[in-house]
Formats: sequence, C-alpha cells, structure tokens
Amino acid sequence: MHRIELLGAPMDVASQKDTVALIGDRIQSHTFTQHVVVNVAKLIHMQSDSTLAESVESCDIINIDGAGVVWGARFLGHDVPERVAGIDLFYSLLEMSSKKGFPVYFLGARAPVVSKAVLRIKSRFPKLNVAGWHHGYFWEDEQSVVDDIRRSGARLLFVAITSPHKENFIHRWRDQLNVDFVMGVGGTFDVVAGKVQRAPIWMQRAGLEWLFRLLQEPRRMWRRYLVTNSVFAWQLLIEKFRLGFKPRPTHHVHAQESNQTRE
Repeated sequence: MHRIELLGAPMDVASQKDTVALIGDRIQSHTFTQHVVVNVAKLIHMQSDSTLAESVESCDIINIDGAGVVWGARFLGHDVPERVAGIDLFYSLLEMSSKKGFPVYFLGARAPVVSKAVLRIKSRFPKLNVAGWHHGYFWEDEQSVVDDIRRSGARLLFVAITSPHKENFIHRWRDQLNVDFVMGVGGTFDVVAGKVQRAPIWMQRAGLEWLFRLLQEPRRMWRRYLVTNSVFAWQLLIEKFRLGFKPRPTHHVHAQESNQTRE
C-alpha cells in the first residue's frame, strides 16, 4: 500500500486483499483505524467543504472506490491496479470478523432497513458476533448512540450514513467510540436489505455502476453525477496540461500508522 495525491486529495493505492490484511493486523494489535473510501463526488466536495476534507484526510486508510477516480489517477500517470469498492470490502471484513471472532456494530439507514440488513448478514455469516445496531436518525442525541457503541464491546463499526455526515460524525466522535476500526459504508445497508439493487457484475467490471445507480434513482443522483463528474473531468484536463502530458511519477509513501490504541 502506498499513498498518492490526486487533485490535492490524499488516497491509498492498494488491492482489496492487501487492505483486508492490513485492517486485520491493526485490529488484532488494537491499533485504532479510521477508514474511508473516495469517489468522484466526495473528491469534488472536499474542495469546497473544509470539514469534510479534514475528516477524510485524518483517516488512516483512504481507499479508491469510484471507477472514475481510478481512471483519473491513471490518466495522470499513477499506477492504480484496481478500485476497492466499499460494499465488497464490507463483506470481506464481515467474513474476516466471523472467522476471527471480532464483534461488529452497524449504524445507519432507517430502522426497518438496518434491522433487515442485520438479519441477512447473520444468515450469511452465522458465526458473526453482532454487538449491536442502531438506525441513522439520531442527530438530536448523538452522545447516547456513541455510549451504546462504546458499551457494546464492538471491535468494528460500520456507519451507513450519507456523506459528509458519516465522515464528520466519525471524525467528531472517534476518540469516544472505543472500537478498533470504523468505516463509513454509505448506502450499503440499503443494498444488503434489498431496498436498492446493485449493478450486475458486468457493469461493475466495466466501471458503469454509477450508471446503474442513476437509472434507479435519477431524481436523487442526476446532479451528483452530472455536476461532479463534469467538474472532475475538467480538472483532470487542466492538471494534465499543467504536467505537460508527461506521466506523473508515483511517490511510494506508506499509509500513516496511527499510534492511538484502544485502552
């Protein structure tokens, strides 16, 4: 794993396999790890939202999720072997936790959705230790939810809330959660519960998962993809011209190692 910078934002280049292995090692040693994935929309929003930018940049592991970011990084000369899709990493971490006995906590979505998602997860991973779950509409009393997570004994926390709320929530409360690993997973619970369908495999491999989401939720997603994708493409062209169309060397910098451990 090594860290690069794309349009002013840091991100880590790694395979999903290597990412899971690193996270497992850090959890085993009780080294706190805050994880985030970056797609085009988040990358663009970070430029105008300093709080979001600070929340993302403080993370220990910043995976590249969106196919657009992968293509953009390659366009500027970075060697990025693959995207690490948040939902795929989510399932891999659940499998790892099931095998290693790590308790997990699920936070986010509406109550019926997260409840159904948990039932399906338990069915898929019967040995998984589910420490607890809570819906994502708790903003009038964040402290009580944080207290519940801390008391649950969870080692991993998955937060399924929209950006930038989940990144800022994690950043705001990370020192009080008493978990070893926390990851924002966006709309993952909706997919797990069957509320939203995921794109077919061929569309995922072709980098067209965004198009499938747009077709499912055109009124909610059109602005995100039209505006942010257009801005991203324009910024890439400007950066490419600035570099003189010469491949940009990749600087191998290991992801930051957090010294913060769980007490």
